[in-house]
Amino acid sequence: MLDNFVPTGSVAGRETNGKSHGSLDADIIIKNAPDPIFISDLEGKILLANDAVYELLGFRTDEVLEQSLSRFISPEETREFTAALREVIERSATRNARLNPLTASGEIIPTTLNASALRDADGKVIGAIGILRDMRELDKVRAFSDSLIKNAPDPIFVSDLEGKILQANDAVYELLGFRTDEVIEQSLSRFISSEETREFLAALKEVIEKGVIRNTRLSPLTASEEVIPTTLNASALRDPDGKVIGAIGILRDMRELDKARAFSDSLIKNAPDPIFVSDLEGKILQANDAVYELLGFRSDEVIEQSLSRFISAEETREFLAALKEVIERGATRNARLNPLSASGEVIPTTLNASALRDPDGKVIGAIGILRDMRAYEKVVNDLQESKSELQEKILDLEKFEEVVVGRELKMIALEKEIETLRREIEKLTRGTN
Repeated sequence: MLDNFVPTGSVAGRETNGKSHGSLDADIIIKNAPDPIFISDLEGKILLANDAVYELLGFRTDEVLEQSLSRFISPEETREFTAALREVIERSATRNARLNPLTASGEIIPTTLNASALRDADGKVIGAIGILRDMRELDKVRAFSDSLIKNAPDPIFVSDLEGKILQANDAVYELLGFRTDEVIEQSLSRFISSEETREFLAALKEVIEKGVIRNTRLSPLTASEEVIPTTLNASALRDPDGKVIGAIGILRDMRELDKARAFSDSLIKNAPDPIFVSDLEGKILQANDAVYELLGFRSDEVIEQSLSRFISAEETREFLAALKEVIERGATRNARLNPLSASGEVIPTTLNASALRDPDGKVIGAIGILRDMRAYEKVVNDLQESKSELQEKILDLEKFEEVVVGRELKMIALEKEIETLRREIEKLTRGTN
């Protein structure tokens, strides 16, 4: 059937049994291809179709071949297909043109058309090889996805790789206060600063490379000119061939969380006890004035430093073990730490720590509260010394008691002897008389 046609990129082979090798191979490839494939001339008349086309449309061969494609699609789509043919002539190919052919049963089937140039032996474009893709299942998936996006409680938008917003749900409009026509087809740069636009475009590159990004900060400007702090989590939007063509972004309104964090920061800063925040490796991320007062270091000598700089290797291991306990149980109690101050003094402290969590509830660090134990240990030492002194006094008293009791016993014994002697004298006196 392709005796006089040579597909794009091939050259006329030598004739065998009246057919060129190129044409024969094309017949076999088209016939056995799983996708619906047809060949048309430049007026849209169908010259060849494989079994998958008949299976898709439900027509017989004689109802398809030599028929104009306009028999199966609407006048508007016929014009679009003719325009696609012109694109094939000019560029040799067209991609993902939408066609909705009508089947023998009257069903309209959504498809996409990818077409490449059909050339004769001299390389002249004489028609097109079209591959249809049945989009029914994909359209169902997209409809379901659209429904998920539309009804999601979080603000969700879809953008292309240049940052143009293609779709947004009601939560986006509620967050920003704009109408649909003020958002759709607009660049995200309309709502965020130049610096954040550059960060967003860099994030889109990360989406292309890694498929996802996490917790990028964006601060869009609302219709009322309020700047709203948000975090952006985005995943790749792919075409049917798996190519990344954009991003699906989920915004999280951080106003309440930022208020809570500001309140938390205020509590930490103004707390009378030394409080610090560390990551799970023991790096200090934040500390209040009481920490600097306790240790005698400047802020730049503490922040971003490992706690191991201030405590011994053994205590560092104990602290990391305490961090594991924080991850597992959410808190640790009365761990002993003896940090070295700027003056070289070893300061006895106890550490109580609780989990620091991200917005998703994952433990990302620890909030540690130190208690200076110097006064306590001084009291304990004073009590110990007092106890030792008291014990010595008790021993002295016991010795004194032993001496006093001994003397009293001797006096009693002497008194008894005197009494005995007195009685004997009285007896002797009476006997003499």
